[in-house]
Amino acid sequence: MLFNPTRDEARRFFIESWQKHQAAAPLTDLERMTVGVLLRHPEYHPFLSLDYLDRDWPPEFGETNPFLHVSMHLAIEEQLSIDQPPGVRALHRALCEKLGDEHAALHAMTEGLAEMIWQAQRRGVPPDPDHYLDVLRQLVGAPTSGN
Repeated sequence: MLFNPTRDEARRFFIESWQKHQAAAPLTDLERMTVGVLLRHPEYHPFLSLDYLDRDWPPEFGETNPFLHVSMHLAIEEQLSIDQPPGVRALHRALCEKLGDEHAALHAMTEGLAEMIWQAQRRGVPPDPDHYLDVLRQLVGAPTSGN
């Protein structure tokens, strides 16, 4: 069965993971991964309370949704752990080398992931991992599958 939380369930998970971290309570592997992402984003720490459970961050206002951003990081961490789609791990390494910073590489990858999701939603089709990989190839200056 796939893990498919609602928006509120995902946000509560992030908030609870952060609270457990602050209390030095034992963490599950996924909580530890989540806290690792949150530690790289201190600008999001003020939002890790139930006060922000229902808040929206409309993109037209130029705000980044911290919960969405953390979710994208976690999706990429999972992709890298299993090299899915195949080749994503090598492209991540190439991005790290090109940008000289792993976190910058992960942020570049979130842009590619967001582009793939946006294209799928716009066209009403399933996400296309080849499109995602092509965006990453363009970022590293490698030939795309269409070339």
